[in-house]
Amino acid sequence: MKKSYKIEVDCANCANLMEEAANKVPGVKHCVVNFMTLKMNVEFEPDADPKRVMQEVRAACRKVESDCEIFL
Repeated sequence: MKKSYKIEVDCANCANLMEEAANKVPGVKHCVVNFMTLKMNVEFEPDADPKRVMQEVRAACRKVESDCEIFL
């Protein structure tokens, strides 16, 4: 399953760090963050619960960029 989320991030480098962090979260098959459109596109593993996974993604992203936001 694929989903798109609106994000709030300050710079392109921070967006790249968020993308790297999200791709390391279990349950995420592939994640792409687009700084220009302020969107995060996430493809989940088939057996993953998107709500639970996205809570972990948010926590992981806040470790690299404390003031980032992902609107779930």
